[in-house]
Amino acid sequence: MKKIACVLLLGLVCLVLDGCIVAHPTVAPPALKVEVKTVKPGPNYVWISGHWKWTGGRYFWVSGHWTKKRVGKSWVPGHWIKRGGRWAWKPGHWR
Repeated sequence: MKKIACVLLLGLVCLVLDGCIVAHPTVAPPALKVEVKTVKPGPNYVWISGHWKWTGGRYFWVSGHWTKKRVGKSWVPGHWIKRGGRWAWKPGHWR
C-alpha cells in the first residue's frame, strides 16, 4: 500500500512540476503561418500577429488577434532569437 501511495505521489509531483520547467528548443520554429485578419472591430484596434509557442516539447500555433491600442504606444511584435544552440521567445510589448 505504501509503495502505491509513493508512486501516486511521485506521479502527482511530476505532473505539477511539468509546467514549471522551462526548456528552450534546439530546433528552429517553423515558418510563420499566413493568417487572414478578421474584420477590424473598430478604429482604435491593432492586429497582434500569430506566432509559434514552444510547450510540451513541441511548437504549436497561437493565432493572431485584434487588441485595443494603447494611447501613445506602438506594438512591437514578439520574435524568436537564437542564442547558442537554443531558441528563445522574446514576447511582443508596447513601446
